[in-house]
Amino acid sequence: MRIPAHSVCTAIRDDIVSGVFERGSRLTEEVLARRYGVSRVPVREALRTLESEGFVVTRRHAGACVAEPTEQEAADLLEIRMLLEPLGAARAAQRRTEAHLKVLRGLVRLGQERVRRGEGEDLRSLGGWFHETLAQASGSPALIALLTQLRHKIAWMYAVEQPARPADSWAEHGALVDAVARGDAERARALATLHAERATAAHRLRRTGRPGHAADPPRVRTSQHAVNIAGVRH
Repeated sequence: MRIPAHSVCTAIRDDIVSGVFERGSRLTEEVLARRYGVSRVPVREALRTLESEGFVVTRRHAGACVAEPTEQEAADLLEIRMLLEPLGAARAAQRRTEAHLKVLRGLVRLGQERVRRGEGEDLRSLGGWFHETLAQASGSPALIALLTQLRHKIAWMYAVEQPARPADSWAEHGALVDAVARGDAERARALATLHAERATAAHRLRRTGRPGHAADPPRVRTSQHAVNIAGVRH
């Protein structure tokens, strides 16, 4: 059975984002291959991909390590997102399908229903699905890939506080979907810009990592991260 490198890449990236591997810690092929139950070949390919994405760096005498982004790099990501998300919303207004609209409206209904009932546990994941679907509706593979990578990196670098008024946040989502449904690209762009600006205020930079300990072995949780091997060729 050959497990593809992209599945291993997803597993390692998820573990980096969730803090399983601390910033600056080493990522050895042998340890990673054992952790995910794969050979070293897909691990090596995955590390190259993660390095190109900025999650991993290669250091002399240490090899592959989890990157340690600076505060300026983290701040730049939020600024880039505030430029790309409105573009994605405008493109969605021009290219969305009825299937996209159905999902977006369903997510808004769910979010607003959870707010009315005071059930806030799912709001963050629902919001994530909303923005992922909105990006998909842009119909631009390059833009979708960029926004997906931004979401991963922002989740890695920032803790996000729940909005003080979640009803307002979901009302903004609803208005954005209405603009997308009408095909009003400029309205969608303006609403997405306002929403991104307000959401940015809730981001707090994570203070993690152990500078100066890049050569230490990765600190790994006891639970194993299963690699998704659905559809893998035998």
